[in-house]
Amino acid sequence: QTTTMAEPGETEPLIQRDRHAGEIDLDNRDPKQINEDVAKVDFEDVIAEPDGIRSVDKVWKASHKTYTVSNYCCYRSLSAIFGVPLSLVWGLLFACLSFWHIWAIVPCIKSCQIEFRCLCQPYLLLIKTVINPIFKATGKICRGVRGVFRKEA
Repeated sequence: QTTTMAEPGETEPLIQRDRHAGEIDLDNRDPKQINEDVAKVDFEDVIAEPDGIRSVDKVWKASHKTYTVSNYCCYRSLSAIFGVPLSLVWGLLFACLSFWHIWAIVPCIKSCQIEFRCLCQPYLLLIKTVINPIFKATGKICRGVRGVFRKEA
C-alpha cells in the first residue's frame, strides 16, 4: 500500500493501491537484488584459459556460444515448466508461515513475556534488597586491597 502526504493546511485524500492489482516491472525483475550473487554465472566465471595454454579460437567461440545458449534455453524451459507450480507452492508456504507467525507465534511469545515478567518480580526484588547490598559492602571493604605479584625463579 502506498500513501501520499499533503502539505500542511491542505487536505488530500489518502491514495491506496492494491499491490495485487497493479502492473509488474518486466525490466527489473529483482528490485531488491536478492539473487545478485546467485544467478550471475557467465561463461567467464566458469571456464577460463590461462596465458600459455589456449584452445583454438573457433573452439573457444563455439564453447562460449554453446554454454550461453544452453544455459539460457535450459533456464527458460525449467522456468516455463516449474515456474507457476513452484510459485503456487511458495505462495502457500509463505501464507502459512505468515498466518502462524501472526496468529500463533507472536501471541505465544507475548503471553510468555507477560508470565515471565510476573515470575521475575520476586527475583528482582531479592537481587535489589539482598544481593546488591552484599556486593556493594564487599566492594567497599576490598577497595583498599592492593596485590603485588612477583616472579621467583
